[in-house]
Order: sequence, then structure tokens, then C-alpha cells
Amino acid sequence: MYHDAVLFDLDGVLIDSRVPFASSVNTALRANGLPPRPEHELHQYLGPPLHQTFAALVPDEALVQPCVEVYREQYHQCAAAETTVFPGIRETLDSISEQLPLVIATSKPHALAEPLLRSLDLRRFFAAVVGPDLDSENERKATTVKRAMRELSFDARPVMVGDRKYDVAAAHEHEIRAIGVLWGIGSERELTEAGADDLARTPADLATLLIP
Repeated sequence: MYHDAVLFDLDGVLIDSRVPFASSVNTALRANGLPPRPEHELHQYLGPPLHQTFAALVPDEALVQPCVEVYREQYHQCAAAETTVFPGIRETLDSISEQLPLVIATSKPHALAEPLLRSLDLRRFFAAVVGPDLDSENERKATTVKRAMRELSFDARPVMVGDRKYDVAAAHEHEIRAIGVLWGIGSERELTEAGADDLARTPADLATLLIP
């Protein structure tokens, strides 16, 4: 086995948050006098830090923070009801958490990720949940991964599981392997070109890669 712990991205790997993400983005845009975007058009922005997303969506930098604030208020209200756990994820987590320590490394602010995991009954599988503070703007995924690694023993050899190129790049920056999952936002091409060390097409495939 090449690893003795697992770092998990959250959105697009464990949970499907496309509906609350898109609706919250559009609520924020409308609240700031901007037209909403088609839901499918917004999915590409799911993954990077929120300030970075709105910087790409609004015409004026001064609107970024107001949009972030409206988004977070709306997301807090709708996330638990509109977010789903990908089929097969609970079974996979139940299996691997018995053998390896698991830590969440997400670009979603910790203040949003922690209660969402609890509401979906996923928190119990993880030793720690690591995400940026609410006042942190555009924390690099590599920075989040580094903080997540500190939750493990100093000599741990974790593997990163993610669905976007950002997850792969962050893992490789810390010289750890990256597994890309194909049921999230990132395509097989995106993950392959980013240099993912392995690909999992289903949660069952992922379990086999993590626990051979």
C-alpha cells in the first residue's frame, strides 16, 4: 500500500452540491443587480475558492464581497435540504474508515462544511474537517491540504481524493498521490491532463484503490 491515510475533497467527491451552489450563486447575482446564469454554466466554478468564482462572474471587483456574503447566507439556509450524498459513498466511507484515518480537505469554509457533514451524517467518518476560515479569501488548495496533513501523524503518507485539477495539483505540490473521481465536476480529460495518479469511476472503484 502506498498510503496510510486519506484526504478527501468534499464537493463533487462525497456530496453533490450543484443545486444549492448554483441557486445560491444566482441569488447573490440577483441581489447585486446582475442577471442570473444558467445552472449548467455555473458548475465549472464549483471547486475553487468562492471569491475567485465571483471575481470571474461579476464585472466589478467591488461586487465580489457583497456577492460572497449573500451566497453564504443563502447557502446556509438551503444546503442541508438540497445537497445529496453520492450513491455508494456511505458504504465506501464505512469500509475504509475502519482501516485508515480520513480527513476532509475542502475549499468550502469550515463553518459551512462542518455542519453540512453533520446534517448528512458523514462527519462521523472523519478525524478532522479542514477548510478555510470565513474571512480567508482565495486560500490555495495546497495550503488547505498542508493544514489537513497536520491533522495526521508527522510521518503519515496520505493520498488525496478529488474531482478537480486543483486537487491533483495540491497533492503533487506536497509530493503525495492523487486519485481523481469521475462522478464529480472534473472530466476524465481534466484529471488526466492534471496528472492524476489513478482514476476511480465509481465509489466501489475508489474503495478498491484505497484498500487493495
